[in-house]
Amino acid sequence: MIKDNDFIKDHDIPGPTKEEIRCLVLCKSQVTEKDTVVDIGCGTGGLTVEFARRAGKVYAVDKNPEALKITRLNLEKFQLSPKVEVVDASAPQVLEDLPEFDILLVGGSSGKLSQILKEGYKKLNDDGRIIVTSILLETRVEAVATMKELGLIPEVVEVSISRGRILESGTMMTAQNPITIISTQKI
Repeated sequence: MIKDNDFIKDHDIPGPTKEEIRCLVLCKSQVTEKDTVVDIGCGTGGLTVEFARRAGKVYAVDKNPEALKITRLNLEKFQLSPKVEVVDASAPQVLEDLPEFDILLVGGSSGKLSQILKEGYKKLNDDGRIIVTSILLETRVEAVATMKELGLIPEVVEVSISRGRILESGTMMTAQNPITIISTQKI
């Protein structure tokens, strides 16, 4: 797993997804070298990079050109550019143009989560997985409701990570943003 500080960052763009969360998302995805992954709302590319290290092909999608610039820099830094197609587009429309895939990862949806999940489901291979990472309560609720509407059984995991900061007097634990990981598998 790549350390957070090893990623190229931009203070105007959130990310990368914290190391512990990336680890859990990879675990939930059950990604293999045969998989094709679509990362919607890739941001600075933290998850894109980790999936590219393990999957056969990754499509990193974001509508923010600055986020895509940082994603490309991170892919170059970790020598993963050949395995990733960076796509400057908005979801869900972009999903129509992509080939079928095995894993749909949604980290940002710009208020279109339900449409993204429904369109993504159509392109998802049998036994494909969907993973949504959420910092907003509303996103969690929408993800679960849409998955259930599609006849899927969502698994919901709330993760609260604290990191130790060493002080002269001891170690102070500092909470990170809680994240919810909602995952499911196409039946």
